[in-house]
Amino acid sequence: MLDFDDNAYLSEDERDIRDAVLDLCTAFPMQYWIDCDSKGLYPEEFVNALQAGGWTSVLIPEEYGGGGLGVRAASVILEAVNRAGGSANQAHAQMYTMSMVVRHGSEEMKQRLLPKIAAGELRMQAFGLTEPDAGSETTRMRTRAERKGDHYVINGGKIYTSRFFHSDILLLMARTTPYDEVTKKIDGISAFIVDIKEAGDAIKATKIDTMLNHETAQLFFEDLVVPAENLIGEEGKGYRYLMSGLNAERIIVASEHVGSANWFLDRASEYANERHVFDRPIGQNQGVQFPLAKAYMDTAAASLFRWHAAGIFDSGASAAFEATAAKFLSSQAQWAAANAAMDTFGGAGLTTEYGIERKFREARLSMVAPVSNNLVLSYVATQQLKLPRSY
Repeated sequence: MLDFDDNAYLSEDERDIRDAVLDLCTAFPMQYWIDCDSKGLYPEEFVNALQAGGWTSVLIPEEYGGGGLGVRAASVILEAVNRAGGSANQAHAQMYTMSMVVRHGSEEMKQRLLPKIAAGELRMQAFGLTEPDAGSETTRMRTRAERKGDHYVINGGKIYTSRFFHSDILLLMARTTPYDEVTKKIDGISAFIVDIKEAGDAIKATKIDTMLNHETAQLFFEDLVVPAENLIGEEGKGYRYLMSGLNAERIIVASEHVGSANWFLDRASEYANERHVFDRPIGQNQGVQFPLAKAYMDTAAASLFRWHAAGIFDSGASAAFEATAAKFLSSQAQWAAANAAMDTFGGAGLTTEYGIERKFREARLSMVAPVSNNLVLSYVATQQLKLPRSY
């Protein structure tokens, strides 16, 4: 690995966490990920191992059987997975969905769910948010939840719901008050816990084939009955809860980007020293050196801002700007590292042997999800610089 590995910014405990996760990842070498990708398989063995080690439960408080740690610790874990060449996005949702339940769920809900999730008896890896006609305009969601006595009846649908087929619980966002009946467009949205097995045929799921092996599905809800005790927090306040969850997600995802960027730089630097053309290593050429050097500095800067965002979030503040900017900066750094690595490997980078093309596809996703980088720029322009809204 390259010299820059954040040792100066990690505590001794955090370094121990990183090293333990890196050690776990040695059981899942590059060929494992290549095989999963080529065969369209979910990395079940890896996710089981990560869960068995307690790593997916670090955000669950100790009194419920979890690690009792913060987003910073989650960042260390997921960065290590990607630094080792894995794909943490196959297991990361259970971390950021925990933020919404821990911060806003009832005590009864926490007692009922969190110990089982921490013990690995339940997976909470699916998040139903995006809809075909709403996209990034989340407040325009049409999925409707109507209160009927002691339960809600939900109808509608979601798209791009990853890991649904490998989850026991779905975190679902739905409108409890129609858009045209609220004063503020963020009002009237509620968050629910859905037991997928209990839902049965009320949820129809269709797999969506994508360029990434994310086990993505489109969901349709027809008279889905959800007990009222599965409402997270207060009815109609779900959008506010959602933002805290999304801020956790963006910090966690930023850490994955940093991990992958460093993986690209590790591989490219090694290859640039080994590959000889015209009787010298290609890494001696500035055309190879400079893009890698810039990507290295971009990654280092993004990593530091990620730690800054994690610290603010773990203090209890929203970290809305910091989390969003961390996602943007890290995705840009990762994309720069991916392109520099692809240029360094040349034609070899297009083969599956080195894993570059697989991680390259993952890097491209980060520019548009979660949250498009163009929307990040619009957010910063309007919220931080107080410029007029363009939408």
